[in-house]
Parts: sequence; structure tokens; C-alpha cells
Amino acid sequence: MTGPREAHWLDQLQEDGYCIIPQLVAEQQIAALDADLEGAFAQAPLGKGDFYGHRTKRFGSLLRRSQVAGDLVLQPLVLSLARAILGSACDRIQLNVAQAIAIHPGEIEQFPHCDQDMWAGRKGDHEYLLNVIWPLTEFTRLNGATRIYPGTHRKPVDNLESLDDPIVAVCKPGDAICFLGSTVHGAGPNQTEDVRRGVVIGYSLGWLKPYENLWLAYPPAVAKEFSPELAELAGYVQHRPNLGNFEGQCPSVLLSDKVPEFPQATDSLRPDQKEAVREFAKTRRGGR
Repeated sequence: MTGPREAHWLDQLQEDGYCIIPQLVAEQQIAALDADLEGAFAQAPLGKGDFYGHRTKRFGSLLRRSQVAGDLVLQPLVLSLARAILGSACDRIQLNVAQAIAIHPGEIEQFPHCDQDMWAGRKGDHEYLLNVIWPLTEFTRLNGATRIYPGTHRKPVDNLESLDDPIVAVCKPGDAICFLGSTVHGAGPNQTEDVRRGVVIGYSLGWLKPYENLWLAYPPAVAKEFSPELAELAGYVQHRPNLGNFEGQCPSVLLSDKVPEFPQATDSLRPDQKEAVREFAKTRRGGR
């Protein structure tokens, strides 16, 4: 069940393919995240490739770089929206990416795209992804603010010429730019002398291979410091039935102080599956 506030933004997401929620978190929280990432921004190289950009820096693994990044992943309204958008097609959602992006002066406009195209499955039956961009600096028309093409989540785009004019997501630190994986978007060109910085946190269906390899980004020694909810979003949980297990158990066993050498394989089934298997087993046991 959704509350009035969530319902408002959910309606916008479903109608337009995006929404911009003003001042969802305090600017001081975003400033703390920006400070935590300052060293990584300085050390990260500029990208290589016309899609990632030659004047753009990108790096992931944000949950081990800043506790504030974990707080943003768990932001209640965003999580509620992600579960409302994705929950009809999966048992649970997962973190898809937590990435920092810095668009430097001279960068050109990014190729307009929709992020669900990273998966080859059939499109249109359900959403695959919800992305949230958190500006670390002000996003303006001139410094590379994200361009979003409203309504493209509802109609296939055959070529770029068929796109209508985009909206430019002008906003400030503390605002949250939310858009569906089926919505066409792209970073704008940076025509200023300043760097535009932000982070993107994405949530996807729990049975998909995520964009960011979560278990390499957050190995057990790192993830054991997470809260249980954050560890689950970062991949340390099974998606019923039995998907993503470790030795037949929930991978959260790897976060315990003592990991058994031979974990006991244990069913992790949906209620309907559990009941069907139980009834089947009863008939076979009774027939012995």
C-alpha cells in the first residue's frame, strides 16, 4: 500500500517515465558524500569510449567509499518507489549500480539511450530498472545536466530523429532525479569551466545480472560491515527459488563470524512452490 506522498511520485514515474523530487535529503548529507568521494574523483582517470565519454570520470563501489552512499541506497521513499515499480516482476529487488560521475568541461552530449537495453530480455511486460541520480553539484543547462525524454518509456524509439525535445533536469544537491530503465535519457554537454558531479544509484529486478558486479565491489569482508538490509540489496540474499545461493544456502552465511566448510543445502522457495513440493513429497513418502 502506498501513502499519498509516494503515490504522487509513483504516478509521475508511470505517466512520464521520470520525476524530480526536490530536497529529498539535506544538502549537508550530499556535501558529506561529495567530501568522502573527493579523493576518488581526483584519482579516477577520464573515461575511454564515445558512450562513457572522453571528458567524464566514472567509478563505482560507492558503498565502501562512503557511509553516506549506503544511506542514500536505503532512502525510504526511493526504496518504496523502486519496490512499487519493480516488485510485480520479482521476489525482491537488488542494487544495480552505485556509481559516481564527473562531467568535465568540454564533454559532449551523451548518446540518448535507455538503460534496460543492457539486458536482452523481452521489453514492455514490466520494468527492469529504476535509476536515481543524486546531484553533488548544481545541475544546469550548461554544465551537463541530465536530459530526459518524457514518454519514451511507453513507445519504442526507432531512431534519434523521432525523439521529441528533452527536459533538462536542472536541480540542486538534495534533489533526486528518478527515471525508469525504459526512459530514454543522456548526460548533456558541459559548456562551462566547472565540473558537474553526481552519483547514480540504480535498483533492478532481483533475478537479473546487475550492471555492477556486486560481489567483487563488496566482498564478504566489506559487506559484513553493512546493515542486514544493505547487505541484502548488495547481493547477500537469495532470490526465491534458490537463485544466487552459496553451497545451497543464503550467501549471507558468508557474513557470519564462522563459515561452515560444508553448509547445509536448504530450500528457499516461494510459498506456492513450497506447498506444491511438500504435497508431492507427501504422496511419494506415503507410497513407499
